[in-house]
Order: sequence, then C-alpha cells, then structure tokens
Amino acid sequence: MKKISLFFSILYVTALFSQKEDSATLVSEVKIEAYKKPSGFMSSTKSVSVVSENLLRQNTPERMLESINQTAGVRMEERSPVSYRLSIRGSTLRSPFGVRNVKVYLDDFILSDASGNTYLNVISPELIDRMEIYKGPESGDYGAVTGGTVLLKTKDSENLSARLSIGSYGTFNESFNLSKQLGKHFFEIFQNHYQTDGYRQQSEMLRKQIFIKDHFQYSEKGLLRAMLMYTDLDYRTPGGLTLGQMQIDRKLARPATPALPGALEQNAGIRNKMILAGLSNEYNFTPAFSHFILVQGSYVDFKNPFITNFENRFEKNFALRTHLNYEKNWTKISLAWRFGFEGGLNDILVKNYDNNKGYIGNPQNFDRIRNTSGFYFLSQKLNFNAKLFTDISLSLNSNSYKGERLYPQSQNHSVHFKDQWLPNFGLTYMLAKGFLVRAKIGKGNSAPTNEEIRSSTQEFNVTLSPEFGWNKEAGIRKQLGNYLFIEGSYFDFRMKDAIVRRQNEAGQEYFVNAGETVQKGWEFFLETKDFDLKNDFFNRIKFRFSGAFYQFRFQNYRQNENDFSGNDLTGVPGTTLNSLLNFTFFKKLSVDYSHFYTSKIPLNDANSVWSEPSLIGNIQLRFPVSLDKTRLNLSLQLQNLYNENYVSGFDSNAFGNRYFNPASKRNFVLGIKADF
Repeated sequence: MKKISLFFSILYVTALFSQKEDSATLVSEVKIEAYKKPSGFMSSTKSVSVVSENLLRQNTPERMLESINQTAGVRMEERSPVSYRLSIRGSTLRSPFGVRNVKVYLDDFILSDASGNTYLNVISPELIDRMEIYKGPESGDYGAVTGGTVLLKTKDSENLSARLSIGSYGTFNESFNLSKQLGKHFFEIFQNHYQTDGYRQQSEMLRKQIFIKDHFQYSEKGLLRAMLMYTDLDYRTPGGLTLGQMQIDRKLARPATPALPGALEQNAGIRNKMILAGLSNEYNFTPAFSHFILVQGSYVDFKNPFITNFENRFEKNFALRTHLNYEKNWTKISLAWRFGFEGGLNDILVKNYDNNKGYIGNPQNFDRIRNTSGFYFLSQKLNFNAKLFTDISLSLNSNSYKGERLYPQSQNHSVHFKDQWLPNFGLTYMLAKGFLVRAKIGKGNSAPTNEEIRSSTQEFNVTLSPEFGWNKEAGIRKQLGNYLFIEGSYFDFRMKDAIVRRQNEAGQEYFVNAGETVQKGWEFFLETKDFDLKNDFFNRIKFRFSGAFYQFRFQNYRQNENDFSGNDLTGVPGTTLNSLLNFTFFKKLSVDYSHFYTSKIPLNDANSVWSEPSLIGNIQLRFPVSLDKTRLNLSLQLQNLYNENYVSGFDSNAFGNRYFNPASKRNFVLGIKADF
C-alpha cells in the first residue's frame, strides 16, 4: 500500500508537464543512427531492424521479450523472470544465460564488457524508447562480434510519466520518468521498481533501478553527455527439468538427486549490483569535420549461489571510444569518413566457496582474470545521385587475457589471440522509386568471454579459440505508396571454431570449439501503415508480419567417437513466424493481438532430443482517458492467451536431460500509465 501511495504522490507532484503523442509510421520512413552515422532505413546497406516506441509498448512494462521477438532473425528467451538470453541468427549457441556474441550500446555508452559479456537484464525495458538491431558482423564500426549489435536509445524528447502495474504471480511494477529541457541542459531521470514471485518454485525476483543523464549544449559546436545508472537485481534460478519432471509438475524447481541437492535447497539465484557511469563529448570544428570521445567505467558485485558452489564476482570495467568524422555533400555525391578506436579493460576477481543452502561455506578456488580488447576502425560512406549507396569499413581487432589462480595454489595463464583484420562492404541500389536492392559481405570474429575461459568448472580453458567467419547476404526493400512496406533477405554465414556449451554431471558448464557451421537463412518483414477506416465503431487498423526460415548445420564436427557433421545447430529453431495486429474501436479502445510461432528445436548436438513446436498468443487492451493536461492510459494484457504448455528457454546440451524451463500458463498484467 505504501508503494501505491508513493506512486500517486508522484503523479500529483509532476502534473505540470506534458508529453507529445507517439506517431505510428512505417519503419521505412524512419532514420537509423548506426552509432553517429545516420542514414535512411531504406538506403541502409545493413541488415537492420528498428524496434520503435510504438512496438515497445506492446509489451507489459517489465518485459521487452515480445517486442524483440517480433523482429525477424532475433529471438529472446526467458528461462525464469529476467533470466534473458538474446540470439541474433542463432548466436545463443554459446549463451547459457545473459548475452554473449552480441555487442550492446546504451545511447553513447557501451554495455558490453571487454570480454564480450553483457548484463542486459539490469536494464528496465521502460527506460528504452527505441532499439536498432544490426544482424550479423558489423566489425567496421562495432568491432569483433559475429552475432550482431544492438543500440538501445533512451528518451530524446520532453516527457513526464509515471506507471503502476500489477499482475499474476505477485507481479508489481512501478516507474517514473522525467525528461526536460532546461536552458542548455536536457536531462532525464528514470526510476523503476519491479518484483514478482514467478510461476515456478525458486523464481522470485526484485529489480530496483535509477538512471540519470544530462546533455549539455555548452556551445554551438559542442555537446557534452553524462550518464549514471545503478541497478540492484536479485533473482532466483529454478533450473532445468527433465521432460518427465515437467510433465508431473511444471512449477517444480530442479529437484535434488542422490548425488546433488536441488535448486530450492541451495537457494540458487543471481544477485547483481551494477553501477555504470560515463561522459562523452561531441565537437564540430567545422560543418564537415567533427570529433567524438567517450570514457566510462562500471563496477559489478555479482553473487551466484549455485547447486555445487557459491560464486562471488567483483568486476571493474573501463572503456574508451573516440573517432574523427568528416562529412561532405555535393550536388550528386555525399561522402562520410570515420576513423577511430574503441577499447576496454575488464578486471574480475572470482571467489568460489561451498554453497551451504544459500550461504558461503569453505573456500574452493579464487582467481583473477584481466581481459583487454580493442579495435581500430576506418569506415566510409559514399552515395551517388541518391540511387547508389555504399558502406565500406575495415577494423583491426585484438583481444588478450591473463588468468591468475590466487587460491589454493598459485597458477598463471596468459593468452593473446591473433589480431584480426575484419572488412565489411555493402551497397544498396534504387531500382525504382520505393524499390531498393542491397548486398553485403563481411567478416566477424568473436573471442571467448571471461565466463567461457573460466567457466563454472572453475578451470581455465587455455585451448579455447575465437570463432570467426564470413557472412554474405542480399535483400530487397519495397515500399508501396505510403501504406505498405516489404523487406526480404537471404544470408549465408560460414563460421569456423564455433563455441558450443557443454554440461558435466554436476550441472557445471564448459565450452569447446565445435569445428565449422553453415548457417543459411531467409528473413522477411511486412508492415502496413496505421489505416484510418473512417468508421465510428471500427476506426483504425495496422498489421505487421515477420519470420525466418533457417537451415543451420554443423560441419566437420566430431566429439570423441561421435560425428555430428550435418546435424542441425543446437538451440536454433528452423522456422519462426510472428504477427501483430493493432486495431481501435470507438476511437478509444486499442487492441494489440500478437502471435509467436516457433518450430521444434534441437536440444543437443546429437539431435536426439527436440522440443515441441509452440504457438503463443497475447492480447492487450489499451484505453486512454484525458483529464485536462493529464492523459491516463489503462491497459490489460493477457499473456499465453490459449493457455499453452510451452517452454520459453531451453538449456542446450544439459546433463541428465534437464533441458526444460517451463513458461507460465495464462496470466494477466493490469496497468495504468499517466502522461503529463
């Protein structure tokens, strides 16, 4: 009750501000930023998807899973509340949890650490106003990664809002957002409190976050940006079940065995406190020549009581990004150059103890890992006659780490991976008005993260190598008038030394290089504009449909005596289809009706166990109420509308066949958001 009273007090105090309406436009009409290299979506040479504010609000406020999964080729899984995995074209092959092999930025700043790991779940979805998702290697601007790149954007317009929602399984969410221009400063303050008991045993969670930014236009030529984010995240991890256990009781946490205790007994979970702060400066010496620089640092206090041990991890991170830019436009030609550097340091102290039912016991192993990575990059955009658009880039990437065992016996390991030259070349050509074709080729490279080099087996894997490969793709974009947009693309990605996850009998993970993979696929996207039907009963309608058809195979992959060559890639569905229908009744009642189809998924490298296909439906009702200068938005969402038994996240190659993390049955979220 105190939390609800606080929420309405915030509404009263902030009632002097106003927010502009969100406009629903075709994605083809938006501008993409590509990290300070803006261009039109249609003319972009990149395989990029935009998750707009309009699409993000289809989620319940505490989740971004549904909006991301409306994007062809992108898949977010949730094994338990906020235990996310993000896959771009199959990149979760190596991610037991969290985000690896995908680079993530927040506004100017870098969420991914120097080793390539990203704590995406420390970000409240309500903070994000828009997302750009780049699929495949983008090494020229973003460095060594084979999966893709995600740019998260916060508010860039004045806003004052507060939100409250409640739902099934003890869900409670409260947030407050203030964005305001004051003289030369544009600042944003965001606060969020989210908690839920979860559907399964041992799946409770609590996240508290505060985010502050300030954009200071200190001169006509210079803009200084500052950001501070603090998140306190505490969530339980129920663990995977066997098929038989799931069929008996879907709500079970991982039960005990004769050899090992269960997740409930060991109070398995994650406790992550993270603070991230940074400064960036952008200065325009002339209209054509500018310089950008950012410096940032973060600290992570990470605790993980697990079945076999209790891990304490203390991480210190530092990152720098800087580049010189030159842009010039002539009558029929436009040119843009960028030369820069991005690098980071990641220093981790890891302490493992016995886990005495959620409390620290006797010490097992203490280690320190220092990871250094960086890349120099040069990129050029050259466009002719507003018909031919080219994007050429090259980067030189380096990555190394030092591992030191501090307890019980001193050991040292040092590895410097071979420096990699990674080129990218893309072009787009306008065949006719509103009809463009594009082609792209690029090389990606992704070194092991610290959690893969020193996994939960508590051993240093000095033989693990980076994965790398070439990606080739082609696509079309077609806009029919201002009412329909269609996009299709085909890609062929050949990766060598693919990193694959394994589990031992204790449930501890380790990683191996799995030879080669051949990843071919089709992706498509269709979107209509928001049609005004000029009818008092049924007023507006908008539709989007996306999907992917993949043929991902292992090639030249042997494990001991087993030859898995030709098998389907573990954890990747062959087909995904997604739809979203928005319509409005009585000029007030908005309905968002979405579906997500996922085909069967191979759950181990041998392809001897597969998941069942699933079709999940959600529906959301939104009703606005205007009170003078205040706009209230009431919402009700029913998730898993058809009450399906499905799994929203699998544990690939799980020992003991514990592959399954059941998702909740039909549930609801009821919310109110006030915009002033």
